[in-house]
Amino acid sequence: MAEKQSPDRTDHNITLDAADDRWEWRRRIRENPKKLLFYRIGVGVVGGILIIAAPLTGWLPGPGGIPLFIAGLAVLASEFEWAQRLLYRVKDWVKALTAWTGKQPAWLKALGTLALFLCVLVAIWLYLAVLGVPGWLPDPWESFLYQLPLLP
Repeated sequence: MAEKQSPDRTDHNITLDAADDRWEWRRRIRENPKKLLFYRIGVGVVGGILIIAAPLTGWLPGPGGIPLFIAGLAVLASEFEWAQRLLYRVKDWVKALTAWTGKQPAWLKALGTLALFLCVLVAIWLYLAVLGVPGWLPDPWESFLYQLPLLP
């Protein structure tokens, strides 16, 4: 069984060669300069929309805009070398951060989890302070939330 190798990051033209592309449909696009221009514009628009949508959806409950940003960067990296280099840098940073957190003692991990939980609670409280308590919440929740400071 062949060992999986990481991409060759020294190749400065890693994504733009038609012969090196693993998908036949993209190979055909890359062979035609006019099709390639429209394809690159489309990839740039889709990736750009995803990256622009990331901060706009960051306030929504859930993971926010981080997955959208990464998806947009991945779309751009499929066609543009600068985005691929940035994506590799982000992946390396995440791997280093994961390795660092894995080496920390359990008490520090628990403290970090508690700090993150408190940050989420403060963010929810600020959200409710600015926009108000939604009327669709169950009555006991609404009455509890109205007792908190700065909530109308």
